Amino acid sequence: MMVISAVWLAAFLWTASAPTPQDRAGNPRQGGADQVRAGTLLFQARCAECHGADAKGVVGPDLTVLWTSAAGPASPVGVSDDRVFRAIRAGVPGSVMPPSTAPDDELWAIVAYLRSLGTTTVGSVTGNTDHGQELFWSTCGSCHRVNGRGGQLGPDLSRIADRQSRDALTRAIRDASASIAAGYQAVTLVTTDGTRIRGVGKGEDAFSIQIMNTRERLQGYLKASLREVVHETRSLMPDFGPDRLNDRDLEDLVGFLGTLRAAPARR
Repeated sequence: MMVISAVWLAAFLWTASAPTPQDRAGNPRQGGADQVRAGTLLFQARCAECHGADAKGVVGPDLTVLWTSAAGPASPVGVSDDRVFRAIRAGVPGSVMPPSTAPDDELWAIVAYLRSLGTTTVGSVTGNTDHGQELFWSTCGSCHRVNGRGGQLGPDLSRIADRQSRDALTRAIRDASASIAAGYQAVTLVTTDGTRIRGVGKGEDAFSIQIMNTRERLQGYLKASLREVVHETRSLMPDFGPDRLNDRDLEDLVGFLGTLRAAPARR
């Protein structure tokens, strides 16, 4: 499976044709948090079935490594936003990935989302990581899990430094809705008596929906018993602006997150 994914990853990028001068250009419609947020929703709707809810691959290849050395020797050198855009536009002949006729703005948003997942990992750790660890467990640990400890309402962060760049982590803390991880979209259910139940969506079909509520209880509901199902565009996680987390504390927190990596493989 790893060999197949590597070959498909190479095909995915080489389909866009040989590198051009435009390959050195960035995303011409890069819009920061709004662009990434839009790309997240588009990816989940159109790409996740083959590439996985976390973009790490199912039938299609892992797309979180497009801009990193983790792509390995099968990945062409000099990957750029423009090249990934053209690969999505062209599709992969001979595979289940078709060409896309979506508007340019939508494809660029997907590229922005993919870049936010794995441009560069955290790299060297800075800040006071001991203080950052204290901040994490007092501020984040009720919703996020690290190595078996903590909450489950938000994504597991045990290996976050292997997947996210420093900039992406900073943005996720400052603007939590900029890039909501697949499987953690906020949902509000309104019962027939008007009671509002908030949580994250865990499964849905035409007749029912399953959520994990804010008390971390996994519950299922028949849609016929509900007045409304609201799929929210904002994250359950609050934004930690400078008024809630100053820049020094933010550096310490990101520094601690930068220590959360997979253990080195034993030889």
